Amino acid sequence: MSSVRVAGTGLTPFGEYPERTSRDLFAEASTTALEDSAVPRDDVDGVLYGNFMGELSEHQGHQGPLMAEAAGVTAPATRYEAACASSGMALRDAVIRLRNGECDVLLVGGAERMTNLGTAGATEALAIAADDLWEVRAGMTFPGAYALMATAYFETYGGDRADLAHIAAKNHENALTNEKAQYQRALSVEDVLEAPTVSSPLGLYDSCPLSDGAAAVVLVSEKYADEHDLEAPVAITGTGQGGDRMALHDREYLARSPAAREAATQAYADADIGADDVDLAEVHDCFTIAEVLALEALDLEQVGEGISAARDGRTTADGETPINLSGGLKAKGHPVGATGVSQVAEVATLLAGDHPNSEHVEGATTGVAHNAGGTVASAVVHVLEVTA
Repeated sequence: MSSVRVAGTGLTPFGEYPERTSRDLFAEASTTALEDSAVPRDDVDGVLYGNFMGELSEHQGHQGPLMAEAAGVTAPATRYEAACASSGMALRDAVIRLRNGECDVLLVGGAERMTNLGTAGATEALAIAADDLWEVRAGMTFPGAYALMATAYFETYGGDRADLAHIAAKNHENALTNEKAQYQRALSVEDVLEAPTVSSPLGLYDSCPLSDGAAAVVLVSEKYADEHDLEAPVAITGTGQGGDRMALHDREYLARSPAAREAATQAYADADIGADDVDLAEVHDCFTIAEVLALEALDLEQVGEGISAARDGRTTADGETPINLSGGLKAKGHPVGATGVSQVAEVATLLAGDHPNSEHVEGATTGVAHNAGGTVASAVVHVLEVTA
């Protein structure tokens, strides 16, 4: 089985760019990734692209070929849709195809244009990732859904809003040095606690922002990397996917993420590592409570203990296992279709020593990226390791 190397990464700045189309954003990210990889466009065997709400925000479906064109690539292209896990799923398929020997070079990425819809329009568009019959028509929004999960967690394991506020403050602190981040400004725990309530117990600063942006990576087989003398020291050594019932009321647990645990178990086994081997992780913190659920699903914290990880410093930049050194979705931003690949790009650059926050994880060899769709009805986890 061939090893899969990350040969190049490219991100646009995440933020509010309502005048930029998805094709414009992806052209920038993919060009940066290709130039970073030193791989000629003619060598690309396929384009795998994640996007969630293109039909609603841009009246544009069938985006695969369009994005290949934007990237200047003539290879076949496919669009993936799995809500907020769209490009993470695209990347998982790319890893499988490269391992199978079907191809040697794949351009994988995603983009989302959201802010042109406005807050109400984007909230309505995001809601289609929930169960329309049983959740959306009853008035549930994603802030409301994650508030239910936070309430269930507090009732089951304890914790409070101050614990969640430490997560928001940590991730904003991490974003200060990330020039791609939407919010390069610090938030104190008090700032988070004093913010307006969005859906109790969650406040404004417990939520990630609406974002526009794109991400891309160039993945190559080990054989291609060796034959072309590429500098690609980081490999994707593990991949896993999990699923859960769509509607919250059908689930056994509200305070756990079985889909993410399933994905992590597969990915760790695939890479032949354990959670104790993980030096850093980028996890899907669309809301602060989501980071807690992710840490416990990834076995980086024991169940019921993830709530105190940021407050006690275990997941801060200088902690035992730094989490979301990029700033996470919370501060770096969350252009839905781009998020999964952007997390992998951040982990790869952190491990390669090319990230502004690499100094906090000097000598790290193993990182994890966790990407979730909806209320984690879909989850995908990837393990990255320094292998060269």
